[in-house]
Amino acid sequence: MTLTNVVPLSDKRPLTVRMATPRGFCAGVDRAIQIVERALEKFGAPVYVRHEIVHNRHVVERLKAMGAVFVKDLDECPDDRPVVFSAHGVPKSVPATARSREMLFLDATCPLVSKVHVEAERHHANGRHIVLIGHAGHPEVVGTLGQLPPGSISLIETVEDAEAFQRPGDAPLAYATQTTLSVDDTSEILATLKRRFPELPDPHKEDICYATTNRQEAVKRLGDGCDLVLVVGSQNSSNSVRLVEVALRAGAGAAQLVDDASHVDWSWFEGVQTLGITAGASAPERLISELVEAVSARFEAMVIEDAGERETVTFKLPRILTA
Repeated sequence: MTLTNVVPLSDKRPLTVRMATPRGFCAGVDRAIQIVERALEKFGAPVYVRHEIVHNRHVVERLKAMGAVFVKDLDECPDDRPVVFSAHGVPKSVPATARSREMLFLDATCPLVSKVHVEAERHHANGRHIVLIGHAGHPEVVGTLGQLPPGSISLIETVEDAEAFQRPGDAPLAYATQTTLSVDDTSEILATLKRRFPELPDPHKEDICYATTNRQEAVKRLGDGCDLVLVVGSQNSSNSVRLVEVALRAGAGAAQLVDDASHVDWSWFEGVQTLGITAGASAPERLISELVEAVSARFEAMVIEDAGERETVTFKLPRILTA
């Protein structure tokens, strides 16, 4: 008997793919990118951007192709072209300099970072010395330190730093955090500080931004049952690096940070039956889709959307871009 119209069974190895929810862009990142895009539409190219608007290579390269010019300092910007400040925030001296030069500037600082700045100023006005939990040199930390006079804030990076910290004089204390930290690591540092300085307020859930918290919680669910977790994001993205750490801590067999599908080493998949995929808050959805396509081209992938927090937060654009 001759068989016809028989579809051969796939010879691909089966693979369960669990997609973290939420993943990818957060509201602050989306707003910052829109500010650059709208500025290019309204004012034409070039539009200057102080530092990377968000920490993602693909986003930066796309905006460069549209006419954005990324610089490290205002000294590199002409007075007669718009300049955008990145989502991470800037020291107060930066907009002050821009005003003195009568520059048109647009502040793309994430509103949740701006909230940290406002709280730091409030604590300072009340005579408190601020302990800032964060990573030295990160643009967000540089921006927060630059909101107040030198010496007003002490930076704490680790539990060891928290143990060694000495109160300056008899000043009462307050604390603030970088918004993209590991929730668990920050809790350990705060517990150490609270033990040593009981007057510090109890931690609040919102001290680390909702998007960072949600993405870490989603990865904890993945890590508990995945042989490998791939995190789409750039190496200089703090929140993306934290997702790798959280996945491993949650029990993932392995976890890797990849810029995009082209950076995947397929030898990582040896023995992998369940793959988890997520993305940092500055990674475009396109990169996630391309990674799923690349996986599906090599495996008989069963893609499952994990249950998770559905985000509905949006942030308004500057009025100058919407009028």
